[in-house]
Amino acid sequence: MALCEMHLGSSNALQKMISATVILPEKKAGPFGVLYLLHGLSDDHTTWVRRTSIERYVEGLPLIVVMPNAERSFYADSRSNPRAAFETMIVRDLVGFVDGMLNTRAERSSRALCGQSMGGYGAVKLALKHPDMFCAASSHSGALLFASRPITARGPGSGPDDGWRREFEPIFGADPTGGPEDVLALAERAGRGSLPALRLDCGTEDFLLEDNRAAHARLKELGLPHEYHEHGGAHEWGYWDAHVRESIDFVARAMGISA
Repeated sequence: MALCEMHLGSSNALQKMISATVILPEKKAGPFGVLYLLHGLSDDHTTWVRRTSIERYVEGLPLIVVMPNAERSFYADSRSNPRAAFETMIVRDLVGFVDGMLNTRAERSSRALCGQSMGGYGAVKLALKHPDMFCAASSHSGALLFASRPITARGPGSGPDDGWRREFEPIFGADPTGGPEDVLALAERAGRGSLPALRLDCGTEDFLLEDNRAAHARLKELGLPHEYHEHGGAHEWGYWDAHVRESIDFVARAMGISA
């Protein structure tokens, strides 16, 4: 596999340069499927390569892995800042650039999403909002209910954090429940004929475990096919490194590819 870093120009929804780390197959002839691998809240486009063996795990697969930098955006188009349209940047600009510049199969059946924490939320949300673009999505320890409740002055821990509210209310509004960023609302409105394959997992010591269980239960109530798994582990890279291989297998099956 070859490891590259791309720096795109400012002709995109953000109107600034954006970066992505890319893993490219070297020993197989294309065209290739593409996995968009999304980072968490405090990470960037380099973290999956730095903290896991993702390059080794996709060795031999006819698969390109694209890891974009989406800052702390939750992969959303901000309600208040037109230059913070991160969802549009990914689904329009980045996908278009990758398909235009690399040897990809530029079709739904060969695109998938995966991520951890904020990126797990982003993977499921983008797949449900754009089922015509992605055939599968996998979430590890996803913040799946982040936009299914009001944005409060309380961060992921138990203490008050008004900075949390001031950061994310401009992106989502005061109460995004039921709106276009709410994963549960998207699942309720999803057309049953074009659903992407969905996979969720979470660690049994993870602070997001109950949110993942609630998302799983709601998907079951709605009759949306999906995989759900729990494993021992917390909200940390050892867990994600251990289980991203399951997502790679899941995505490969959805795309119909093998080593």
